Amino acid sequence: MIGELIDGPLWYIASGTFLLGVVWRLFSILRVGVAQDFAPPKGNGPAGAVRTVFSRFLPRHPVVTRGRLQLIAGYMFHLGLFALLFFARPHVDFIAERITGTEWAVLPHWGFIIASEIAFAGLIMLWLHRLLHPVTRLLSSADDYIGTVLVFLVMLTGCLALAQSFEPLRLLHLFLAELLLIYFPFSNLMHAFTFIISRGYTGATMARKGVNA
Repeated sequence: MIGELIDGPLWYIASGTFLLGVVWRLFSILRVGVAQDFAPPKGNGPAGAVRTVFSRFLPRHPVVTRGRLQLIAGYMFHLGLFALLFFARPHVDFIAERITGTEWAVLPHWGFIIASEIAFAGLIMLWLHRLLHPVTRLLSSADDYIGTVLVFLVMLTGCLALAQSFEPLRLLHLFLAELLLIYFPFSNLMHAFTFIISRGYTGATMARKGVNA
């Protein structure tokens, strides 16, 4: 009974909440618009927006020298998680079965292990830095810790369920993933989508002022 609920209705509720929540959050940001700037532009705003969106993927010198741990851990976690989410065999099969109807190349088993270890190490380092550093500890909210714990548990149960030999583990992994989908649009995890808007706005505003952001 519980398994049918997790595999069926709860999945559709979670995915629907995720999609509607993300669209609503993005719409609520975009509908605010941008205050009209009557000053004559000194640079190309759209070009500055595009430049900033992509240039921010490469760290600047102060970040490299003063925030090396966060930088390395951040790349480890995000790249590892991306590889697991879109190239792990169970995820590709799940997405093909329930969403796209098509498959693509997947990670070999050893690639899955390496990607998961990299993602776990990056997430743990980021969490410890947030918890132990006096500045990030003060800036962190309950939302930051809830999101971290949910992501960690989803990753952990996913690795444990990889062998697919114990059905309750698979259901637990799916249930936690569904909770994460429901929580996602209403948390700071939305930065996965809003970072493009934020970077673009900053780049366009600075470019109009003649500043290379």
